[in-house]
Amino acid sequence: MCNNCNLNIDAERTDEFGQKLLEIVNHSSLSLMMSIGHRSRLFDIMSEMEHASSSEIAEQSGLNERYVREWLGAMVTGEIIEYDPVLKTYFLPAEHAALLTRAAGSNNFATTMQWFSVLGSVEDQIVDCFQAGGGVPYSEFARFHEVMAEESYNSVVSGLFEHILPLVPGLEEKLNAGMDVLDIGCGSGLALIEMAATFPKSRFTGFDISEESIGRAKQTAAQRGISNVSFEVQDVSQMNAPESFDFITAFDVIHDQANPAQVLSEVNAALRMGGTFLMQDIAASSNVEQNITNPLGPMFYTISTMHCMTVSLAQGGAGLGTCWGKELACQMLGDAGFQEVDVQELPHDIMNYFYVMTKM
Repeated sequence: MCNNCNLNIDAERTDEFGQKLLEIVNHSSLSLMMSIGHRSRLFDIMSEMEHASSSEIAEQSGLNERYVREWLGAMVTGEIIEYDPVLKTYFLPAEHAALLTRAAGSNNFATTMQWFSVLGSVEDQIVDCFQAGGGVPYSEFARFHEVMAEESYNSVVSGLFEHILPLVPGLEEKLNAGMDVLDIGCGSGLALIEMAATFPKSRFTGFDISEESIGRAKQTAAQRGISNVSFEVQDVSQMNAPESFDFITAFDVIHDQANPAQVLSEVNAALRMGGTFLMQDIAASSNVEQNITNPLGPMFYTISTMHCMTVSLAQGGAGLGTCWGKELACQMLGDAGFQEVDVQELPHDIMNYFYVMTKM
C-alpha cells in the first residue's frame, strides 16, 4: 500500500513546499546567470560604475548589448542588481560587489557558481551511473581544472599565510630556515608556488595525477622564475618516498582518491620523524543527520554525487564522497599511523576542517 497516497493531505504544508520549490527554481536560474556574470567580468566592471544603462555597461565591458540587457533582467528580478525604472539604469551595490567580484577574494561567491554548469555538463553520464554503477572520470568535466584553480586560489592561497600555515606551531620559522615540502594533489600548483616564492630556502614538490594540471603548474613557476619548486605527474597512492619530507599538505584532496587509505599510509611513510601533515578537507559529519543543519549540506552532497564520489568510483575506487566526514577522517588517519589528530576550524572558512598531525 502506498504510504503517500493519503487523501488527507495538509494543503497548507503542500503550499509551503510549493513556495520552497519556486524559490529553488529561481535560485538555480540565478546561479547560472551569476556564473556568466563572473566569467564575463560584468560584476567586476559594474562594481566600478555608477548607475548606467545597458548600452553603457555593454560598451564598458566590450560585450553584446542585447545579451547584457537580458542578463541584467535576471539580476534585477533576482535582487542582485538595482534598477531605476525612470532613468532605466542599473547599479551593483557595494555591499553586493563585496561578495561577487574578484576583488572580494575568498568571499567571492560568483566563483563558486561556476561549479553548477561544470557539473551539469556530465548529468547524462551521472544518470547512467545511477543505473549501471561505476563513475565519470575527470576527463569528462569541461573546464574542471580552470575552475578548480580559481576556487583553490580563493579557498587556499588567499588565506594561506595569514590563517592556514599558522595552524602548525613554529612552521614559518622552519620554512624560513629550509625544509622539504610536498603538496599532494597539487592541481595547478598555486599554493605551492606562493610558498616557494615566500620561503626561498625551502624545497617544494607537487604531485598530481593530472598531466594538464602539472603542465599548468610548471608553466606558472617558469613564468615567475621560481626555481625551488618542482612538479611531477604522480599517483599519490604509489609515492614510495620513505622519510623524504618534513611537511606535507593535502588541500581538499583525500576524499576524491580511489584508494584514500593507501594515500594516507603513503603520506605517513613519506614524512620524516617530527614532520607534520596538514590536511584540509570538507567540514561535514560522516552522519547525514548531523549535516541537516550544515549551511552547505545540499551543495556538499550535490558536488559529491556529481564529482567527488564519481571520479573515485570511475577508477574502481572507494568513492568516499565529499561528506566522508570528520569521524571517518579521524579513524582513517589513525589507521594510517597518525597517533594524534588535531582538528581545527578557521572563522573565515565554513567549508573546511583542518587536520594537523605530527609523526611521532
